[in-house]
Amino acid sequence: MIGKLKTREFWHTELAPKGKLITPFNVITLPVILVGIVLIVIRFTRGLGSVTNLSQEFPWGLWIGFDVLVGIAFAGGAYVLCLIYYIFGYEKYHPIIRITTLNGFLAYSFYAAALVLDLGRPWNAFNFLIGNGFGFSSIMFLVAWHFFLYTICLLIEFAPGIAEWIGSKRLWKFVNMINLGAVILGITLSIGHQSGVGALFLLAPAKIHPLWYSEFIPLLFLVSSVFAGLSMVIFEGSITQRVFRARFDRKDEDRHNGLVVSMARICAVTMFVYLFLKLLELNHGQEWNLLATPYGYLYLVEVVGFVLVPLIMFARGSRNGSLGMIRTAALLSMIGIALNRFNVCIIAYNWYLPEKYYPSWMEIVVTLTVIFLELWVYRWVIHRMPVWGSDPVWERDAPPTAEAAHG
Repeated sequence: MIGKLKTREFWHTELAPKGKLITPFNVITLPVILVGIVLIVIRFTRGLGSVTNLSQEFPWGLWIGFDVLVGIAFAGGAYVLCLIYYIFGYEKYHPIIRITTLNGFLAYSFYAAALVLDLGRPWNAFNFLIGNGFGFSSIMFLVAWHFFLYTICLLIEFAPGIAEWIGSKRLWKFVNMINLGAVILGITLSIGHQSGVGALFLLAPAKIHPLWYSEFIPLLFLVSSVFAGLSMVIFEGSITQRVFRARFDRKDEDRHNGLVVSMARICAVTMFVYLFLKLLELNHGQEWNLLATPYGYLYLVEVVGFVLVPLIMFARGSRNGSLGMIRTAALLSMIGIALNRFNVCIIAYNWYLPEKYYPSWMEIVVTLTVIFLELWVYRWVIHRMPVWGSDPVWERDAPPTAEAAHG
């Protein structure tokens, strides 16, 4: 009876709102979420055509462009930092591993759910699990399984925080025991599907503008996911630091600033590799003459304005320790990734057709709904679970694997 009362009291306390209910964030996001939910209901009852501007010529619009291509690139920070921390053994990244894993898990969970919105027959989303007429040789089959398994891996990687939150020593020991295996599998899966999503576009050589189509697309998607993910970690970490300032002490802030500089160096190196590949791709296709066209100008804006410029800013910022320059570079890098993904799947797709695709206001609202819901869950977790802070007392008894080994 006492155990039941404690459990009931725990959940009553944890599920109760913490902080003010009337805040600028709540006032702005809640109406959008409510409208978005209504639009989602309309989409599932009346079909895609009732809320989107999609067509046979443009079957992939804002939802696929953002949720799958942009969102997954931004979530790349989870596999990159897990590789650096768990495999390469850079223990200085320990303070941000858990929150980065949380960001990755929420991104994959919400974007996978949002992906169902874009399917004409939503129930077919489960075909990759049951093999109901789904092509086993399809790239989408590979991507779907990678997506599904990696989300589970991210949940296992974050599970120690959940175990600490509910006070379960047994669960904490178990998830730490399997954590390293989940990390290794997760990194492998993530590398596969980051490039696999790019490989999807190898199937449409006649539909994508020559400046964006090449056999390097899978490699470009993979490399860009490294600096895109780390840029997201830098940008989101800076905002989190300000919004949840009460949960940081001076030591945590100084440590985080040092990590930002370190991640900026990695971004500069990978962006240099990405820029080299883009130039190699351009020379390989002998498409220099296309730069003097409207699409060529857009290409230059993307590559020069949002790759070369932030690359230089990352390099200078990391050398001079300028956090402001690094954060600005991270924002420019994120804009550049979004522009690249939208160019590949929307703007430069069927570029020769007179009619173009423009997202409807309803598509935009639904996309914002997905983002705002993710932020609501993120805030809820931050306020309740040990995303930062000291490790539990029982860690000294844990097996020397994964998070326990690096604590």
